[in-house]
Amino acid sequence: MMILSVLLSLILIVLALIHFNWVFGGEFGFKESLPTDERGERVLNPKRLDSAIVGLGLTAFGMFYVFKTGLFAFHLPEWILNYVGWIIPVIFLLRAIGEFRYIGFFKRVKNTEFAQLDRKLFSPLCLLIGLLGVLAQLFK
Repeated sequence: MMILSVLLSLILIVLALIHFNWVFGGEFGFKESLPTDERGERVLNPKRLDSAIVGLGLTAFGMFYVFKTGLFAFHLPEWILNYVGWIIPVIFLLRAIGEFRYIGFFKRVKNTEFAQLDRKLFSPLCLLIGLLGVLAQLFK
């Protein structure tokens, strides 16, 4: 369980750092991470504040798994471990499934650059995070 929590915390904190990079003007992977329609028009146009909010959420999720490892003296209440321990994987499993048009395994728009990356990287990563989170919750 500790290995799963450490792995999840590392993945989530790296993703948070990528989002914070965008907040401060970095461009690494920004264009590629935004879904587009068939004409190449962005479906989402996030602002820096949006990236900051997602980065903070990913950091909080990563810290949740850091605390779940038990390596630090800080202990979360049992109810937080139970509820949040299920909420995080559900969020990522839902992201992997998608909204059935531009995002996720069941999207209809499949011929854009984002769609290809989503099929090969983004959705599988969300599925992995979700499944690892479920395993971490089941084998506490």
